[in-house]
Amino acid sequence: MMSIQPESILPMTLKRVGIAADHGGFELKEFLAGKLREAGYEVTDFGDRQLKSDDDYPDFIIPLARAVAAGTVDRGVGICGSGVGASIAANKVAGVRAALIDENFSAHQGVEDDDLNMICFGGLLVGRALAWELVQTFLAARFKGAERFRRRLEKVAQLESSTPIKTP
Repeated sequence: MMSIQPESILPMTLKRVGIAADHGGFELKEFLAGKLREAGYEVTDFGDRQLKSDDDYPDFIIPLARAVAAGTVDRGVGICGSGVGASIAANKVAGVRAALIDENFSAHQGVEDDDLNMICFGGLLVGRALAWELVQTFLAARFKGAERFRRRLEKVAQLESSTPIKTP
């Protein structure tokens, strides 16, 4: 199992990370944004910029997801109370492959096999240390690009473009 220690130097080929959270993930977002900056990443904060109990995760997650899809940021971190809403909202944006992650294997395997470009957390469920470890693992991972992975991703892309999926 791949595990990166917090004191490790992260590969800097991915320099631009976007981050967004509603009230349920605000404190974790602030923590992770600080850790990312300390590690040398250029962090774009899509909000919320202050803790407001009546804010709505799509208002922050969707702009982040659009930036990930457009390549304005290399990868994204989306946080809401459970992480479920952030993941659902992000995956509505074509080109985004977001997943709710709470353990190391999926944090790297999702990138390696499925080209995951956005990680989501439940700010009320995942502690700071684990979230930081998962973000490091996610950012350090690279898509393998094997033909079978590209084939599967093309089928997903066909869904996004309303092109009929070719099945065997």
